[in-house]
Amino acid sequence: MGKKTWYVVDGYRPPAQPAADAGYEGHECYMLLNTNDTDAHVSISVYFMDKDPAENILFVVPAKRVAAFRSSDADVFGGLKLNINEQYSVVFKSDLDIIVQYGRLDVQQSNMAYMALMGYSE
Repeated sequence: MGKKTWYVVDGYRPPAQPAADAGYEGHECYMLLNTNDTDAHVSISVYFMDKDPAENILFVVPAKRVAAFRSSDADVFGGLKLNINEQYSVVFKSDLDIIVQYGRLDVQQSNMAYMALMGYSE
């Protein structure tokens, strides 16, 4: 189940809080689902509008598990810090079929917006 290559082209890390006393947090999250009996070895590449890409960052999704991480977690991205309000795109290439979903809670306006979508796969 799934595909080996996934594209998420609308990466955009929102600010964490609209106000100091807010009871929620703006964020982006990637969810990678591995339903296989063995670990999936994933290469992550991040592309930008105005600078060179960060390519082939290695990540493992354990067998029969979901791995969820926020774009603010520089450790997942090999030390790469994705800046707030920076537009970028991500490509996930796996040695096994996986499923990739993306979610973003943008709290820059009082009515905030949550978006969840499946990446494009092939």
